[in-house]
Amino acid sequence: MRKNILIVFQWLFAATFLFASVNLRAQDTFSICAVDSVTGEVGSAGASCIDNVGCGGCGGVVIISDIHPGKGVIHSQASYIATNQNNAKNQMNLGQSPQQIITWLQANDVQGNASIRQYGIVDLDSNGKPRVAAFTGANCMNYKNHITGPNYSIQGNILLGQQILDSMEARFLNEPGDLACKLMAAMQGAKVIGADTRCTNSGNSSLSSFLRVAKKNDVAPNYYISLNVPQGPVGFEPIDSLQTLFSKVHNCLTSINEQNQELLPLTVSPNPATDHFIFMLEGKEQEGFSVGVFNTLGQQVLFEMLKSGDGVSVSSLETGIYFYKAVSKDGRTASGKFAKE
Repeated sequence: MRKNILIVFQWLFAATFLFASVNLRAQDTFSICAVDSVTGEVGSAGASCIDNVGCGGCGGVVIISDIHPGKGVIHSQASYIATNQNNAKNQMNLGQSPQQIITWLQANDVQGNASIRQYGIVDLDSNGKPRVAAFTGANCMNYKNHITGPNYSIQGNILLGQQILDSMEARFLNEPGDLACKLMAAMQGAKVIGADTRCTNSGNSSLSSFLRVAKKNDVAPNYYISLNVPQGPVGFEPIDSLQTLFSKVHNCLTSINEQNQELLPLTVSPNPATDHFIFMLEGKEQEGFSVGVFNTLGQQVLFEMLKSGDGVSVSSLETGIYFYKAVSKDGRTASGKFAKE
């Protein structure tokens, strides 16, 4: 059964025309796009201090999301222009990879100024393998950055800081549920006052939010999950509203609404690593914990039982990017990624 919920306000009119013509300057946004190589699902979520009114009736931050069922997702943000997004869509329809699309967008920006744009693109190639690329222009407004993993891209601009992106990534990686649950967990990781700094005075993370997941055979706009919170009254938190909608249509294996979920205070070094990777618990904690190391295909390549100060030998690993997840005896977790030289 389709799980489509769309909050629509009376002033949301002429949406097609507005989508084609809107030009959002300095759009402050944090978002995540991801794919699942097992199920073939593609997903998109984000929030912004731009809402339905601020973008002239476009429906809120959902405007940045372009979903291609069975194929991939494109996010176009920061000084958003619909023509750039439509050009990116055409490139994906032509079979171009995420990196090829971004390279093309940089060379063919509709205003000749790719330095003020930000993109996150993920897809599944002809063999169903994830491909990821992201771009943050040098002249996007600070704080701006992006993070990419084997099947996801997280990006933001005009942010409180890097911690917003890092928290989104940690929640995404630590959530054991399906793609939809992982996206919702990532959004909860950004539920911080002023995550989008223009919303600091409002006491919220943002003003609008969305989450969408499409199965292989979905046809736009009838996606498996389609949730949009384009705006709300003063003082509301759009990620809480998104969570309420999400919980009505989808169940996850674990709760993802615990903003104060306790994490294992773990630090790792060096990064990049050559021979050993050292795990240190902060403070005086000496509790033992397990560590699993995974390659970019999600395969576990190492597993160790450690205590603070112990190291894991990575000399046998090939050069590349790896992910780790540590779990303490009391269930606290920490996760991240490192490079093997």
